[in-house]
Amino acid sequence: MMQTRQAGHSNPAVQLFQAEKALVLTGLLGFLLAGLCAVWVLLYGGPVGPDGDVSKAFSFNAAIGIFLLSTAMIVPSSGLGRKGKTIFRTVYVLLALYSYFAETTQNSRGVNPRFLKDGASSYDVAIGSIFALIALLLVVFYLFLAAQYLRPKVYERNPVWVLSIRYAMLAVMISFAAGILISMHQGRYFGPHGNIIWLHGLGFHALQALPFVAWATGRAGMDAPARRAMIHLSGAAYVLGLLAMGWQTLLGNAILSWSYLTFVAAGCFLVALVPVALSLLRRPAQRSEAA
Repeated sequence: MMQTRQAGHSNPAVQLFQAEKALVLTGLLGFLLAGLCAVWVLLYGGPVGPDGDVSKAFSFNAAIGIFLLSTAMIVPSSGLGRKGKTIFRTVYVLLALYSYFAETTQNSRGVNPRFLKDGASSYDVAIGSIFALIALLLVVFYLFLAAQYLRPKVYERNPVWVLSIRYAMLAVMISFAAGILISMHQGRYFGPHGNIIWLHGLGFHALQALPFVAWATGRAGMDAPARRAMIHLSGAAYVLGLLAMGWQTLLGNAILSWSYLTFVAAGCFLVALVPVALSLLRRPAQRSEAA
């Protein structure tokens, strides 16, 4: 599918989405399901008694869709062989399909698939138990994918691109940790105002944000050392912003409350945008033909 050329050095083109049709289609299915849930919410409202909420299924399906599309974008540059990609792709598609099923059908039946109350039916308990196992497997197999980007030969092939993905993977692991914490805590709320779902969601968006920095700096015609410096700046700032958000939440405070951690997090995310701003401010004549 899509590909981009690395500016500033002779590394081969970065292949995007290549041979990942199954992941792409499964991601698009998430958007379709989210759309159907949105129609439901408009017609009947989100809550479904006693414990379901179709609006949660809407946000979940859309989030999984974005996550799978972002993953499909980066898998071709992971260095995995054909067999490794097939295993990862097949497992992740199956895990995602079950997740769509559990989240959508259970919420529409009035059941929260993650946090079951006493008296739940054996069917609901089985669906919830499998869902918990699926969530764990999603983490385990993504750790397997993330580990590929630590291999020297993968980095040497496309240093700037892989560096951006390394930082993105670190942010994703923070999001996964937040998700595990939600499960252990049996809820997203900490203290009077803390809500860890924001940390859980924002970390995954590093999969779009940090590779975009790699693309933007290449498009601006920066040389490889400058691009790597920009990736380090954005990646480190993004991760530190997530950590500040997490600490703020665990203290029981809302992420927008008046606190030094709020300003630290906001400052970090603003710093993460600096390389993009610098890239956009460069004159078109200074830009290379492609990223």
